[in-house]
Amino acid sequence: MQNRLATVALSLIATAASAEGVRTEKNMSLDLATQIAAQTVATCSANGHNVTATVVDRAGTVRAVHRADNAGPHTLEASRLKAYTSASAKNTTLAMMEGAQKNPAAANLVNIPGYLLLGGGVPVKVGNEVIGAVGVGGAPGGHLDEQCAVAGIAKVQDLLK
Repeated sequence: MQNRLATVALSLIATAASAEGVRTEKNMSLDLATQIAAQTVATCSANGHNVTATVVDRAGTVRAVHRADNAGPHTLEASRLKAYTSASAKNTTLAMMEGAQKNPAAANLVNIPGYLLLGGGVPVKVGNEVIGAVGVGGAPGGHLDEQCAVAGIAKVQDLLK
């Protein structure tokens, strides 16, 4: 009986230890990233803005890029940096920019390598879990880039469950 209790106790300890060592996380699939990028560019194009949309996974790694005809060459890197910043901070880049402007303690965020504090980066969430982000560059204002990103995500909302 004691051996059996010891075996059960060791089994429970091993199970708890392995649960702490391995995590299960949701992440951005290529198909989802491609759909978000396409929907984002289509939304901006319908509003007369030639943009690039870059979608990254939860680690900030690029999964998909769509660039509208006539989008400027600078929009590729701007959209990537906005997506990376948003995924990394789990916040919109517009909110981060405004926070850095109002709060001297947050002003140093601009010095983090790879961060771009301009509007247009929006996290992609499943529930409260950030699985990636979309960054948009090229509309005449970061607030317009953000609007396109939000609309692109909204068009695939049924897939984010």
